[in-house]
Amino acid sequence: MGIVTVVTGATRGLGRGIAREFASKGATVVVTGRNEADLAQVAGEIEQRGGTPITIACDHSDDESVASAFARIKAEAGGIDILVNNAAAVHAMDLIAPGPFWEKPLHLVDMIDVGLRSNYVAAWHAAPVMAAAGKGLIASISFYGAVSYFHGAAYGAAKAGTDKMMADMAVDLAPHGVAAISYWPGFILTDAVRAMPLEMLPPDMREALPNWETPEFTGRVLHALYSAPDLMSLSGQALIGAELGQRLGVKDTDGKQPISYREAMGAPHMPFTPVSGEQA
Repeated sequence: MGIVTVVTGATRGLGRGIAREFASKGATVVVTGRNEADLAQVAGEIEQRGGTPITIACDHSDDESVASAFARIKAEAGGIDILVNNAAAVHAMDLIAPGPFWEKPLHLVDMIDVGLRSNYVAAWHAAPVMAAAGKGLIASISFYGAVSYFHGAAYGAAKAGTDKMMADMAVDLAPHGVAAISYWPGFILTDAVRAMPLEMLPPDMREALPNWETPEFTGRVLHALYSAPDLMSLSGQALIGAELGQRLGVKDTDGKQPISYREAMGAPHMPFTPVSGEQA
């Protein structure tokens, strides 16, 4: 089967591109999502690129639905090499609307449930499978909003929490040869963005588009990271995808080297690593 990669929330956007890229590497790609028609389309794209698709309808706000999904993954795929936690509840128009958090709909807090919490639940199911195999990678999608103001309090809490959660999971997983990281992509040239006529985009966005990453770039970087000899030395860290790509010699599908926004939007916090015997 090759590498078995699970990508949650992969029916659109970043997750869909990650799934396509792993398919091009000959992986078995498990994708979750709520819409059966969208899952069927993703399965077709995975097959076209040489991968083996397993599509699972799953509501990541429902723990029983997630448990059922991972039971099926173990039965059909036989194991999990890489888990990419990408599922998120994003109410896009409310998220980007101007105004303080209390003037926006309360449902924006869903990002903490389907995002931060759902990452924990998926990792809880995947970790024992990986630990038993003695190798694995859990990568949760985060962003610069973990350290700088970006779309407000709910978004920032979800991303900052993801970074700390992965750092702590890495401590527990280290003795079992499993790595856990938080991954910061750049701005993503999704299928939806690519489909928009340029004249409909704001001028500043049109100017920035050449620097935006394809969603496949994240898949390329994560695939290279899994195979990297120093994978475990990076476990527990929040990693900027553009910088990690440069370190691993990975470029985007159009040949460009994506840029880091470290100077403009902030840098990941380095986790404290306790010395032997210092963990309580």
